[in-house]
Amino acid sequence: MHPVERQSKAIVSNGRGQYELVTLQVSAPGKGEVRVKIQASGLCHTDWDSIQNWDKTFVVGHEGAGVIDAVGEEVTELSVGDKVILNWSIPCGDCFACQQGNVHICENNSPVCGNGLCGHAHDSATTQSGTAIERSFHLGTLSEYTVVKAAAIVKFDHDIPFSSASIVGCGVMTGYGSVVNAAHVKAGSTVCVIGCGGVGLNVIQAARISGARKIIAIDINQERLEQAKAFGATHGLISIQNDLDFAQMSALVKELTQGRGADYAFECTAIPALGSAPLALIRNAGTAVQVSGIEQRIDFNCELFEWDKIYINPLYGKCNPQTDFPTLLDLYSNGQLKLDELVTKTYSLENVADGFDDMLNGRIAKGVIIFD
Repeated sequence: MHPVERQSKAIVSNGRGQYELVTLQVSAPGKGEVRVKIQASGLCHTDWDSIQNWDKTFVVGHEGAGVIDAVGEEVTELSVGDKVILNWSIPCGDCFACQQGNVHICENNSPVCGNGLCGHAHDSATTQSGTAIERSFHLGTLSEYTVVKAAAIVKFDHDIPFSSASIVGCGVMTGYGSVVNAAHVKAGSTVCVIGCGGVGLNVIQAARISGARKIIAIDINQERLEQAKAFGATHGLISIQNDLDFAQMSALVKELTQGRGADYAFECTAIPALGSAPLALIRNAGTAVQVSGIEQRIDFNCELFEWDKIYINPLYGKCNPQTDFPTLLDLYSNGQLKLDELVTKTYSLENVADGFDDMLNGRIAKGVIIFD
């Protein structure tokens, strides 16, 4: 029996600040594709940025988990009924980057590194009154159904709520991977984390899992610092107002690190003025990591690089979804990785505006849309 078209409630934006709940038509999957019934979709600051700035009509959302509803031709490793997490940086397996092992920056499929304009999928699988609607980051997870490439799917059988599984595909992976895959944080080291929102909390727990001896959380909010300690931070420092060059914060960190500075520092705020801040917190030959994806032009004082300091800007925690996602779920299953605790509040598609408002005002670590 051939799969039929599905009606799908979805959040669609014009990319100029407006979005609305509409009903779309989602076709059967084509060759090499699957259709997923979304069970949960995480809300991310990137979703909000895309709503404001992409200047194009699209289905919002890029963090999702659900169940395969239909499979297309030549899909042999996936079946109807499989539980899956969606991955927005989809490897082709053949390009130079993929062959080098950098599947997260695939030259053909990556929405930020290749030819995918603004991260949209360009096809007719999703339509509204006969007009094709593009899908954010090839996925469009704020929709009851979506059609994606089979390579965008990671199957799992772990005992985990879909709400917790859905956030693995971006914020959790970005934070964890920046520590483990990019910075290679060593056991016994000292780590600073600037910004203790969803991504920052995952940097903190990844540092704990990696065996960091001292994890110094920095934030403007005392409640966030207390939450950071629940995820593994050993110390909390309130960010000092108007200390944008982090000179005063650097002095406080040095007091906690025998006068040297941290071995590693991670920026997780997405505030351009803090782009160089992790360099101010690390020791000579330490590693500074800009996690949050700052894309604006900023000025750097080159003295901050003295001496032998390393500054890196990894994408998506250098994610290899087929190996990293199962690792994260295994860590969750054995109690090392906190995922349920990250999901502060859940919402429906009908009250997604409340979710964005809570996210933008810092009331939640992570909000998730739950589908009936």
